[in-house]
Amino acid sequence: MIISGIATKGIVLGVMQNMTTEMQYNAIKEFWGSLPEKILNLSVRILFAVVFFLIGMQLIKLLRKIIRKSMNRANVELGAIQFVDSFVKAALYAVLTLMLASSFGMDAASIVAVLGSAGVAIGLAIQGSLSNLAGGVLILMLKPFKVGDYIKEGSGGKEGTVEEIQIFYTKLLTPDNQTVILPNGNLANSSLVNVTAQEFRRMDIKVGISYKADLKKAKAVLLEVLQEEEAVQKDKDMLVFVDELGDSSVILGVRCWLAQEDFWQGKWRITENCKLKLEENQIEIPYNQLDVHLDGKL
Repeated sequence: MIISGIATKGIVLGVMQNMTTEMQYNAIKEFWGSLPEKILNLSVRILFAVVFFLIGMQLIKLLRKIIRKSMNRANVELGAIQFVDSFVKAALYAVLTLMLASSFGMDAASIVAVLGSAGVAIGLAIQGSLSNLAGGVLILMLKPFKVGDYIKEGSGGKEGTVEEIQIFYTKLLTPDNQTVILPNGNLANSSLVNVTAQEFRRMDIKVGISYKADLKKAKAVLLEVLQEEEAVQKDKDMLVFVDELGDSSVILGVRCWLAQEDFWQGKWRITENCKLKLEENQIEIPYNQLDVHLDGKL
């Protein structure tokens, strides 16, 4: 009886192993049989996703173009247009990405829930970018500068003409044609100088003349230089005054007002003409020198 029971159990185990092997074989056979169909379905879905993405890109470009034209017709500042355009671009591409994820069977609600639960971690990770985003909004609201203004940033000493105001960064073009990219957060939280905010700008230069020179004649010559310069605003103050009694010269201050667009060219011409006019009238422009007196003693 015992031998018979053992034999029966062995037969049952053998049958079960054969059934398990057969089931595995059938599963593998079914998998390889359905693999081409699955690959085909996946390829079709990827193809549709690529086509959908390309169509979405074109629609986003079209929508951005419509928004820019509408804002241009409403005479909105260029900086605001650039900011809104970059914000709309980022938002629409995020929506497009979620739609593509949904097309692959991912639940958009689940994705949003996951992003929401990870919001704190994401916020800590990108707090600098969020600060820049808030800075960009403040710049557009308070308008300390606009596209085309020449600014000097206080914290880093960067300066240049504002070319573009984006979501996170502002681009400057320096006089020597370099592009400077500044975070909006820094611009919003630091002092800056808007050089071109006003229509006119005061010009000040200093000219040294010899102590032996005729002071009144020198002042008259320099004032004549200002009167002959076309870029000088004749209806505003034109002054020539004694600014300082230096070690080896009398320092005269030359002051006038120029339009913003004429400032540098006008200043360079006035500086050059001051020297030429003083030399023409034989008024000495001294340089630093040291007089040594010997008393003859050893």
